[in-house]
Amino acid sequence: MLGAASLVLGGIVGVFFVSWLVGRVRSSDSERQASAARHREAQQREPPVEIGDTRTVAIEEFTTHHSGTRQAVCRIEGFVVFVEDLPGDLEERDIIEITILSFNRGHTSATATFLERA
Repeated sequence: MLGAASLVLGGIVGVFFVSWLVGRVRSSDSERQASAARHREAQQREPPVEIGDTRTVAIEEFTTHHSGTRQAVCRIEGFVVFVEDLPGDLEERDIIEITILSFNRGHTSATATFLERA
């Protein structure tokens, strides 16, 4: 009797696990498709900034450039801007002034330099 109950319980747990796993795979696929669609839209959109523009932005997060330098990640109307030449005491959500220096090859992001705290 105990063996049959264990098999039934194991079967129920197995069904829940498989349904959870299928849900994860499906949601991951839909998330990837949504991300790809946003990327295509960004490639077709004109950047909301021009080289030389000075803007006030909030720091969303920090990242490390492939050169090893710390950069702030900011957004202007959803457009990603990587800010370099940062003082070490800045934190996420700090408001700063920047100047746009360049765009990446596809004009889907820009690089800027830090000017001052706002």
